[in-house]
Order: sequence, then structure tokens, then C-alpha cells
Amino acid sequence: METSPTTCRTLEEYYHVNANTLDKQYKDVLSGYRTWPELDHADDWLVFPENTGPRLAIDETSMSNGELRTVVTNRDRHGRDCCLVAIVRGVKSEDVIKALRHIPEELLESVEEVTLDLSDSMRKIVRSCFPKAMRVIDRFHIQKLACDAVQEMRIRHRWDAIQEANEEMEDAKLEGREYVPFRYENGDTRKELLARSRYLLFKSGDKWTPAQRLRAEILFREYPDLETAYGLSHSLRMIFSKNTVKDAARLSMARWYDKVEEAGFHSFNVIAATFYEHYDDILNFYVNRSSNAAAESFNAKIKAFRASLRGIVDEKFFLFRLAKIYAYPH
Repeated sequence: METSPTTCRTLEEYYHVNANTLDKQYKDVLSGYRTWPELDHADDWLVFPENTGPRLAIDETSMSNGELRTVVTNRDRHGRDCCLVAIVRGVKSEDVIKALRHIPEELLESVEEVTLDLSDSMRKIVRSCFPKAMRVIDRFHIQKLACDAVQEMRIRHRWDAIQEANEEMEDAKLEGREYVPFRYENGDTRKELLARSRYLLFKSGDKWTPAQRLRAEILFREYPDLETAYGLSHSLRMIFSKNTVKDAARLSMARWYDKVEEAGFHSFNVIAATFYEHYDDILNFYVNRSSNAAAESFNAKIKAFRASLRGIVDEKFFLFRLAKIYAYPH
């Protein structure tokens, strides 16, 4: 059973005690923080070899002030106790590899699969520390690249529309007439159309509301390149959603490359080149259909805990509490 983080502020509300005094007493006496065996190096690295399992996830997270840490979790623990394998300051591959070497070699070699993002440093860490593990690049990072490419095109058109509207307003002022913008059949002006189309471009067409469907029809009629880009993003999403085998997915991906080349969009050509560099790791998704959702979920837990504390004052003590909840058995 997962334990929810409890703060002294919570106890103050229910038991009418002084939160600041309780917080100090908990930190110095009750928690065992001062006698914690990991205390001397906790700020740089924490490693819990006993939590290593056959299926791991590696990702980066921001603890405080935008400083990043690399986090390794056991996916089979589903974000519960004993799910935290390691948390290391920074994302430099050499530092993370050095920290993970505190795990016995036989445990490192027992790891069968590691999910990760497109980061080259993460790939180097996995390759060096888990030599027998299959690397699986998270499908959602791939899909996000395609969505970002579509949004980039929409935003570029939106800036043009804003500039066009500004020029029309200036012309109307110079001519001494009232400015009345052109509106499409759904009531949107050109710049409103582009601004309000943001969310529908993230969704499949079968999930559009009637208003979004009408807006999409107008958008694609006015901007055919956006329709083509949306089609490329959607078809990539469909490749990953199909319950197929690795070789069939390889063929589908090759066909998608051909569509990208035919479209000639710079952003999608960059994405295709990125895919080519990570081809095998991306297609490994189809072996077990694994994703890095466990790592993203753990990052969300860290952020929620940080928010409940209204920020991090003592980062080392925060790591201690995090370890108590997610690294040790309950």
C-alpha cells in the first residue's frame, strides 16, 4: 500500500500543535535523519541496490531551483515502497555511472529492460551500467516531437496572422474608418482560429467536439500545410498504437519516412533523422510495449511532495524523506 507524504503543516491543522517546533523536533530527533547511514553523500548520490529489478526506468527530474537529478526506478514496484533504485545529482553520464557502480555487478547484469527518453547521456548510462538490458525509448517522447513540430507551424502562422491584423488596423486608422476584422463561419478571426486550434491538433479527429471539427475544417482549408503536418503526427501516433510486431512496425515506420520526405517540412525531417539515430531502441517498444510512464509518474510524486512542503528548504532532508517513503520497505 502506498504511503502518502505527511507534513507538519497537516498535523498542525488536525492536532493543533506548533508546526515549526514539530518540524524541528521531527528532523533532529524523531526521524532518525541525523543518524541516517547515507547522510554524508546523500546530496550527491543515493543508491539502493536491493531495489534493483529486471525492469527499470531512468529519467531526469528537477528538485529545486531548476537543478536536475537523474532518477532510476524499479517499474515493477509501480511507484510504491522500494521503487527508488538511485537518485544522483546532475545528468552528467560520468557522475551517474560512477554512482550506479555501487550496485553489485551481478545485479547490474540481471537487468533485462530499461526505458528512457531520447537523451544521449541516458543511453550512455544504460549501455555502461546495464550491459545486458534492452533499451526502450519511450513512445510518448517520440510522439511529443511530432506534436511540437505541428505546434511550431501553427505558431508561425499565428504570428503572421497577428502581424496581418495589426497592419489592417493601422490602415483603417489612417483611412479614418472603423476596423472590422474578417470572421469565418464559426465566428473566429484568423488569429483567433490559429490560437484556438491548439488543443484540437493534439487530439485524434474522432475525439473532436462538433465545434472543434468545424474549426479544424476551416483551419485545414486555410492552411493545407497544417493539415499535412497533422496527418504526419497522427499517422505516427497510429503506428505506436497498433498492437503489432517489431518487423511490421519497422515497415510502417519506413513508409512514414517516405511521407515525411515527400512533405518536405524541415521539422519533420529533423525528427526523421533523430529516429534514424535511435531506430532499434525505438522499435524495442514493440517487444513488451513498455513505456517510461513509471518514471514520469514518479516525477509527478516528487513534485506533489515538494508542493505539499511549499518548496524545498533543506534538499538533503527532502531526499531523506523521499527515501523513507520510496526506497525502504514499509
